[in-house]
Amino acid sequence: MTQDVLTRISGHVGHITLNRPKALHALTLEMCHAMSAALAQWASDEAVHAVIIDHAEGTRGFCAGGDIAMLRDSALNDGGASGRRFFHDEYQLNHQLFTYLKPVVAFMDGVTMGGGVGIAMPAKFRVATENTRFAMPETGIGLFPDVGGGWYLSRLGGRLGPFLALTGARLKGEECLWAGLATHYVEHAMLDDLKARIMERPGRIAGILSEPVGTPPKARLADNADKILKHFASDSYEDILANLDAAADEGDDWAAKERDTLGTKSPQTCKVALRQLATSLTLPTFADNMAMEYRIASRVLLRPDFAEGVRAVIIDKTNDPKWDPATPEDVSEELLDSIFAPLPADEEWRPL
Repeated sequence: MTQDVLTRISGHVGHITLNRPKALHALTLEMCHAMSAALAQWASDEAVHAVIIDHAEGTRGFCAGGDIAMLRDSALNDGGASGRRFFHDEYQLNHQLFTYLKPVVAFMDGVTMGGGVGIAMPAKFRVATENTRFAMPETGIGLFPDVGGGWYLSRLGGRLGPFLALTGARLKGEECLWAGLATHYVEHAMLDDLKARIMERPGRIAGILSEPVGTPPKARLADNADKILKHFASDSYEDILANLDAAADEGDDWAAKERDTLGTKSPQTCKVALRQLATSLTLPTFADNMAMEYRIASRVLLRPDFAEGVRAVIIDKTNDPKWDPATPEDVSEELLDSIFAPLPADEEWRPL
């Protein structure tokens, strides 16, 4: 059992604590397996009434994502084999949490990005704090908003999903609450007490989390809700860019900022994300969504933009990726079709 995940039973609550602080608790394959095993064991344990997911040490990170360095190494050196295995089993964990019959409480007290979103969003109770920084920043490294991002983001109101998927915007805790990504907002100082009370009375989670007094700060994102709805209304990436361009030309600083942000992102990934979200809305189950995302992941992992994006943003930190294709117009429908196409039957993703 990996020490990067601590699992134990406290009272009638199964307790999963991410314990990889130097990497802001980013998920490895072994961590995914440890979490899955604990959840499977507790699912049939009548003494376990609920599950808490949190992190050890400090307030910087709940979970900053997945093992990006391993994924890039896989793309460059083993034809994506170990990367596909990571995605496959991570997505099984995401689905296991989504369909879990006992209530899960995720404490998103810090950076919650990528893989962290994948283990927090399926939880019935998602607690944000003043330390929360929520984002799906994958367009900046040539990946895409996976781990169920297609399902969750597409179902937000006001075209927030496409906005978050394309820009990788970072939301604070109060913005997560406003957007519906979090179910509760509490101050970090209250967390130990809340967890102790949940362990004492796991049947009263909703009431316990609703008791803390105080009003969250105003969600800054709300000030731009009308602009997001207007400029990100289309599922065409070219339309969105044209909308932002036109508004920027008329002196809208917000539109100019978001247009410039999109100029740094992988055109391929942006088009993939828009199709992913639109397609997810047509799918009947979360499992169908995860099968779609696994197809995308299997292809995008080996496309030039992923290795190049990780190099430029994470490894060399030069922030000068050379995207291929270089422009939105060069990302053809045929390329997108190939990324979304079914895999051979024996390679398709399936739930645990």
